[in-house]
Amino acid sequence: MNESQILLLTAASIAFLHTILGPDHYVVFTAMGKARGWSLPKTLRVTVLCGIGHVLSSVIIGAVGLMLGAQLLSLESIEGLRGDVAGWALLAFGLMYFAWGLRQAGRTHRHTHAHAHDDVVHVHEHDHHRDHLHVHDERSRTSITPWAIFIIFVLGPCEALIPLFMYPAAQQSGWLVVAVAMVFGLVTLMTMVAAVALTSAGLSKLKLPSLGRWEHAVAGASVAACGGAITFIGL
Repeated sequence: MNESQILLLTAASIAFLHTILGPDHYVVFTAMGKARGWSLPKTLRVTVLCGIGHVLSSVIIGAVGLMLGAQLLSLESIEGLRGDVAGWALLAFGLMYFAWGLRQAGRTHRHTHAHAHDDVVHVHEHDHHRDHLHVHDERSRTSITPWAIFIIFVLGPCEALIPLFMYPAAQQSGWLVVAVAMVFGLVTLMTMVAAVALTSAGLSKLKLPSLGRWEHAVAGASVAACGGAITFIGL
């Protein structure tokens, strides 16, 4: 096995580990898909879109850096800054969605009112959800949730791609740089899709108590936990 083959095999292995060990690569999509009632095909489409943005942003930065002869340390600093921004953005999005989920839970809480009309008393049950329908309701066609997640993933770097693979590949040939980027990207996307499909299927089969009106709040907490893991633990 020559050096090029070893580099490609290592790129595939690191891409797989990078994705599996980063729960934000799949927990975010599984949680949001469940809460918003997305079908599995839609959840996977959003996953692929965000995965492409995630990988392509690092590929573009690495390619531009190679063409301009930028120092590796400079690109690593840029990627580190992007990672910090993405972590905080994911944490903020999760917390905002959690707060909105709590608000939605309060609106959909069903309760009773008693009314007296002369000698007749009647009781009816209702909630306030329809009276205060939110622009981000899961049935809304203008939901910005997928695009918010996409922007966050574009900001998030593939930390290992540039220093471990693109720069070493550039020492041999331009075609190897392209091959390394393609292998890393494809394995990352395939792992994201497989992980989301498996976790989504697992959730649907588990006999867990229904979260009901708390689904959005739980999804927001899950996303915030991923953002916190990136920001404070470095996952």
